[in-house]
Amino acid sequence: MLLRDGRVAHIRPIRPDDAALLVEFYSRVSAESKYYRFFSAMPELSPKDIERFTRVDYTDRVAFILTVGGNMIAVGRYDLVAPGQAEVAFLVEDRHQGRGIGQLLLEHLSQAGRERGVERFVADVLPDNHAMIRTFRDAGYQVASDYEDGVVRLVFDIDPTDTAIGVMEQREHRAESASIEKFFNPRSVAVVGASRRQDTIGRALVRNLVTGDFAGRVYAVHPSADAVSGLPTYPTVSEIPGDVDVAIVAVPAEAVHDVVLDCAAKGVHGLVVISSGFAETGHEGRVRQRRLVGLSRSYGLRLIGPNALGVINTDPAVALNASLSSVMPPRGRAGFFCQSGALGSAILEKVQNRGLGISTFVSAGNRADVSGNDLLQYWEKDDSTEVVLLYLESIGNPRKFSRIARRVSRRKPVIAVRSGRTTQGVPMGHAVRRIAAPQQAVDAMFKQAGVIQVDTLDEMFDVAQLLAHQPLPRGRRVAVVGNSDALGLLAIDAAAAVGLVVNKQVPLGADANAEDFEDALDAAIDDPEVDAVVVIYIPPLNVSGEDVANVLAAVGEQSDKPLVSTFLGAEGVPELLRVPDVAGSTAGRGSVPSYPAVEAAVRALARVVQYAVWLRIPDSHAADADLVDRVRAKRLVNELLLRHRDGHDLTHHEAHELLAAYGVNLWETTSVSSLEEAREAGDRLGWDVVLKATADHLRHRPDLAHVWRNIDDADEMAHAWVALNGVITDPGRAGFVVQKNAPPGVPVSLATLEDPLFGPVISFGIGGPLTELLGDRAFRIPPLAEHDAQDMVREIKASPLLFGYRGSEIVDVAEIERIVRRVAQLQHDLPQIRALDLPLVLAGATGATVLGAAVHIEPVLDPRSDWFVRRLTAPPGDTLPD
Repeated sequence: MLLRDGRVAHIRPIRPDDAALLVEFYSRVSAESKYYRFFSAMPELSPKDIERFTRVDYTDRVAFILTVGGNMIAVGRYDLVAPGQAEVAFLVEDRHQGRGIGQLLLEHLSQAGRERGVERFVADVLPDNHAMIRTFRDAGYQVASDYEDGVVRLVFDIDPTDTAIGVMEQREHRAESASIEKFFNPRSVAVVGASRRQDTIGRALVRNLVTGDFAGRVYAVHPSADAVSGLPTYPTVSEIPGDVDVAIVAVPAEAVHDVVLDCAAKGVHGLVVISSGFAETGHEGRVRQRRLVGLSRSYGLRLIGPNALGVINTDPAVALNASLSSVMPPRGRAGFFCQSGALGSAILEKVQNRGLGISTFVSAGNRADVSGNDLLQYWEKDDSTEVVLLYLESIGNPRKFSRIARRVSRRKPVIAVRSGRTTQGVPMGHAVRRIAAPQQAVDAMFKQAGVIQVDTLDEMFDVAQLLAHQPLPRGRRVAVVGNSDALGLLAIDAAAAVGLVVNKQVPLGADANAEDFEDALDAAIDDPEVDAVVVIYIPPLNVSGEDVANVLAAVGEQSDKPLVSTFLGAEGVPELLRVPDVAGSTAGRGSVPSYPAVEAAVRALARVVQYAVWLRIPDSHAADADLVDRVRAKRLVNELLLRHRDGHDLTHHEAHELLAAYGVNLWETTSVSSLEEAREAGDRLGWDVVLKATADHLRHRPDLAHVWRNIDDADEMAHAWVALNGVITDPGRAGFVVQKNAPPGVPVSLATLEDPLFGPVISFGIGGPLTELLGDRAFRIPPLAEHDAQDMVREIKASPLLFGYRGSEIVDVAEIERIVRRVAQLQHDLPQIRALDLPLVLAGATGATVLGAAVHIEPVLDPRSDWFVRRLTAPPGDTLPD
């Protein structure tokens, strides 16, 4: 896990064999800290104390320790003192105090307590121990205090309140941002593997740092050479006389582990491992990569790579090109993260050719430690970055990505290209699990988070150059101004295809001059019915277009509405259309982006419009989220899992009780296997019933031959029983049920699942086999805001059936949205629900009837990757040998 200063520490439960470690740790703690912990002078721990502190049962007595480099630096514990109540205490080595360790220990102890039935913590603290009192009060819990016999007693429930979770997120943000900041702003860089030979990776790294005018110190590390590229060399990093913030590693894979130990001894903050030969090579490489990550973290180092291209910061005050790219991109407003080293160089060349410019760049290679989530944390409050660009080949922690991206997108746009989107494939070097959730669910996660997901790198740059230089549009209304009628028509067609409305077209004719363009652009921008302007300029022969370019640049600089152009068929931000930037970027705000094809310009504008619309939607959860009985639902599920430890399919009665806790009424259903049972069920329900088969292969028949409605007495039931048994092959497998006849309505279905990596997912669609065959379902990631449920109901292609299609009644859409929200909240609250299916909900004009449910629950062996505590994810893969 990351501490407040961005350094890494390891947290784990204490073990009996930690006795020696505990004694060494205690010897380094000051007398004052010992007094604050035990309220008396305890210069040494007695054998009885050591036994008591290191031997816990991990249920009523739980203790965690923090280690760095194998040394204990802190310990925290709770001891049960009454049913549901435990006493909590910490001790942190003095030189590590002030790094947020107490809050980290409290997070993990609280989660361990919740998992073991603890409801509240108590802590006795001396009044002058202000730091510890602040730790508890700042954690976000409702802390009550009492003073007695010279001791302050603090009492608080450990149920994770929104405030407490917010505190965790803020701590996580500060720590991860700090860990990345040192990579971008190092005072000194060591190149390990620097070489005198031409055309070697080590020599290229040194050359790029020096010729890029890096503002800090560059150290070359070589075991025998005297100098490399004019720099004196050192045999090891630990022999460098000054401090080293970042080490760039370009040695053979089998030697990297020795470099980690060397850097750890020197106190290096982080490593950028350029070396290949790790997980991308197969089993042996995966084992080597896991050892590299484990070793780096155990000594408090963050790691970019391995198999990375490197890190770039274009800030003139830093001028860091710690990468293999000979291209130092121009200064700009975009931060760029990619996972492909090979693709990174091509990306940087494309950025330069377009005149886009970047602020900072990271190519993470196999992404074994530092990931896109870390970069999002840094870029969120980086003033020099206004647009975030992500090229993602895999997502190691989708829930965390969704949470952070949703927050970052509120401050600045995030544009992403995701490879393997169709196959959900994972590159060989990436030690992450494949996402089992369908592609539509992943796309929905990006949409909910406000991420602008595009299909290609070219489209990413198309959108980025618009966002980096032009204001956001207020709506979808577009004016097309140009001197080509043919391209104007193409622009109108392209706009209609992507949901934009062209309500002003100004054809200027082929002979239009700069004054004509200026008048037309001024009129379009002043028009209150116009939100954005598409400008087309194809000049006559032997005309440079400089006069028109000056007009475009001047108008673009002053306009509060975005301008996009097809100017001379240029791509990027042409020199003629750039506005000088006081911050030193290649092109300033107001520069007008150009696209070689007018269709590309319109598509980019449409993406930006969608983002602007998303920004205007309030970021709030459902208003009825507090109207559910979570305690009742959790108790039911836990009781069932105590009896069915391997998992359980809920009976109809159990499913009814579970859904009722969330305000969803599942209609009574009676399973029958004979005519006599069917008659008894009909009589008990008061007749006006339905007899139907529920087997999967029958209930999706479009001809509904498995259903017999409006049965009012025993004779009609006999007729229905004979008729259905006659048309159904193998009636014994039909799964007949009797149910009260529901009001007429449109059949819809809801389903949820718990993906081990992705977390909860909910889907919605019109009921029936055609929906499944055509894939016409909407997906979202719980928890849902009100607008999420509204969007789900409306975005499916068959949604007109709910809104009076061909004169039919409009259904009670508000009730459908309520059920969607409640089911989503249920799945979000209870990860033990592995799958929930409401295959038939009849949406009528004045309500909705839930006619069936299937629920499967299992114990949670692997908690959600983003659940209540914030920890670095251990890369999955091969089991390491002892």
